[in-house]
Amino acid sequence: MQDALIFRRRAAAIAVFATLGLSACGGGGSSSSDSTSSNAPETISVPAEPAGLGYIETADAPSGVLAYVDTGATNQRNNPCMVTLDTNAGVRVLKGFLDVWAPSTTLVDAGVTLAAANGCAAVTASTWSGVPNDATDGTVKNSDLHTANIGYVKTVTQSRSTAQALAAYMDDRRAKGYSVSDGMGPLTSIWRSGTGQTSTIAAVDPASAVAVVNEGGNNLGLTTSTLGPAVSFIDSGNITDGSGEPAKRFYKYARPWRWSSDVRVVPALESAKSATPATDGGFPSGHTAEAWRDTLPMAYLFPQRFQELITRAMEMGENRILSGMHSPLDVMGGRVQATAVVAYSLNKTAMDKAATYKLVQDYLMAQTGTSDFNALNTYAHTVKTTDTGNANYDRFADYTSNKSFFTQKLTYGLPKIAANDGKAASVPKGAEVLLETRLPYLTAAQRRVVLKTTEIDSGYPLANDEEGWGRLNLFAAADGYGAFNGDVAVSMDASLGGFNARDSWKNDIAGAGKLTKLGTGSLRLSGANTYTGGTVIAAGTLAADAASAFGKGDVFVKGGALECAAPAALAIGGAYTQTAGNLNLVMRGASKGVLAINGTATLAGGTLSVSFSGYTPAVGDTLTVLTAGKRNGSFSSVTVAGFSKVTPIYTATGVQLRLDAI
Repeated sequence: MQDALIFRRRAAAIAVFATLGLSACGGGGSSSSDSTSSNAPETISVPAEPAGLGYIETADAPSGVLAYVDTGATNQRNNPCMVTLDTNAGVRVLKGFLDVWAPSTTLVDAGVTLAAANGCAAVTASTWSGVPNDATDGTVKNSDLHTANIGYVKTVTQSRSTAQALAAYMDDRRAKGYSVSDGMGPLTSIWRSGTGQTSTIAAVDPASAVAVVNEGGNNLGLTTSTLGPAVSFIDSGNITDGSGEPAKRFYKYARPWRWSSDVRVVPALESAKSATPATDGGFPSGHTAEAWRDTLPMAYLFPQRFQELITRAMEMGENRILSGMHSPLDVMGGRVQATAVVAYSLNKTAMDKAATYKLVQDYLMAQTGTSDFNALNTYAHTVKTTDTGNANYDRFADYTSNKSFFTQKLTYGLPKIAANDGKAASVPKGAEVLLETRLPYLTAAQRRVVLKTTEIDSGYPLANDEEGWGRLNLFAAADGYGAFNGDVAVSMDASLGGFNARDSWKNDIAGAGKLTKLGTGSLRLSGANTYTGGTVIAAGTLAADAASAFGKGDVFVKGGALECAAPAALAIGGAYTQTAGNLNLVMRGASKGVLAINGTATLAGGTLSVSFSGYTPAVGDTLTVLTAGKRNGSFSSVTVAGFSKVTPIYTATGVQLRLDAI
């Protein structure tokens, strides 16, 4: 406990302060009095800051494990030295699939014949026919999981709507890069123009079993376009090292329509079925992998739509299932492998990431007439048309729907594997690069902890690879920490702009750690938070957009600003102490946007500012802005927007404001 800081306020000084004509933001003002004051001085003992846990959580990469970001170049199918689980990174990252299915051979050998080279033995093509349940097939190791996997495809293909069938057809036939670029929402046409993306695929009647045209490729755009460097940057994740073919030819798991005649392929795609099943495995899904290899670099360059873009990649996977061409495990495998591939590419690229990022931001600002990152962010989340068929229509405008869809598709509700359940969190080496532009104010070590505290359980299918690629939940990670299992200090430099200046964390944050806000930027919390280590505001702004935004611990304001814009009273689970800085209450009603403190409120300095949103009190009203188990001390000044004279009333358990004049 620090030495008590003693503040003595004499009644005469309070009386003088009450006569001051302080100007207020937006034309408000303040005056001060204390209904409990007397000629005797008030003595205040200021408590110590929240102690937290006293240590910082870490997320070290697993030791003794071959890291994908170091070995991604081994993801090849034409080298006899890179055909096993141990020697091919693209195969190894999906090893969790071996809990479900044992291929007939454990080599990259489906349709592959390789001569001996570099001291490695020759590879003879597998005799796997590609047709389930024949003599060359592998072995189902988890029948419940396998049955649920194929059963999901049966269910959705038998019940899909015409609109779903058309979406599945378009995602199958169009170049993947063009398809997923509509994750840019209102910026889609601008992005496609800047990159030179075009498509020749037209909508068809998905019920018509006609010959199909395949656009093929990714069609990321032209390297000679205005955004040519961005096209090259995104394509760097689609080089040979990014192929899903080695894994397909290792795992040798059939397409769902080969497993069951009850799987109904979209009629217009019937002619797209491969006639060579031995080289046409379903796991992992190539379309899904390409979608992720495109959208993750796009999200790196344009983090304003990070979550919308990766939701679009997840939608590509779902459309592969709706088409009847792939199963949930297939598309989960494509996502997992592609995530590792992009991290590998971003870590090793020789391109200037910062320059490419700036090129994209500057181009989109110029095209939209916006002046900075945050204005562009606002534009990027404004639906420009109500026409659902328009390229600028934002199908991903609803955050809640995106989150629900994305979260369910991480696992597809498939059964857990009991033997893998509940293992310690594991974050792959180099994975933090995926959040480099989305959470730029955090250190690399902190971004790793964000990934650690937001990942899914190890018991889910494909979530038990040694590194942890299958456990990453990038949608949740883009919303900040999932838990404070150590003390967290966030330092934001507003002069750097973008998310450094202003950001929001939407996760429900648990844990026993403490949050300290440093720097000049503004961070908003909107989750149903339960962390218990306390909150310290030293600089910048920490804003509460939910009633439980600050968890269940003490809150200590010694600088900067605490802004409360919650739709109800902000619950402070412990004590509230303010020695400096500003308490900014945005009231949305008589008891909304105020403080409800469970413990003692110690007001030993600092200011109180009150403004209103959708709520207009009148002269003569008395507002209760703070309630507590006990109240000590007072604010150094009080201002209320729109009112020139205000009388603060300090009671034994709170603070009220009488609005005396406009």
